[in-house]
Amino acid sequence: MLLPHLVIAPSENRGRGVFTTKNIPANTVIEISPIIELSPKDRKQIEGTKLFHYIFEWGKSKRKAAVALGYVSMYNHSFQPNCEYEMDYENGNMTVRTIKPVRKGEELCFSYNGDPNDQSPLWFKTV
Repeated sequence: MLLPHLVIAPSENRGRGVFTTKNIPANTVIEISPIIELSPKDRKQIEGTKLFHYIFEWGKSKRKAAVALGYVSMYNHSFQPNCEYEMDYENGNMTVRTIKPVRKGEELCFSYNGDPNDQSPLWFKTV
């Protein structure tokens, strides 16, 4: 499930990102996306490629990885996110939900730390 008014467009200084062409209220599920689960061995191989920047730690031990389909891997990071994601290990999907109202034309972002309130430094430099 992907809301039809989500689009991928250029994001200033960050390549591409996910934007909305309509206003979205807080607490709206905007995407439910299946994932492809990668074993710890497969994850290790991916970490040496460009795909490393698009995978998520997966599983309770976080040793596995997931490639999220849909737009999930295209959302940019923000320490003031307007969305959050939830991982469903049992059903193999990720859900993205707004945590505040989002205006038409605004970029949708979540915290790469997995918690909208986690201000810990990331593993890469942010703009």
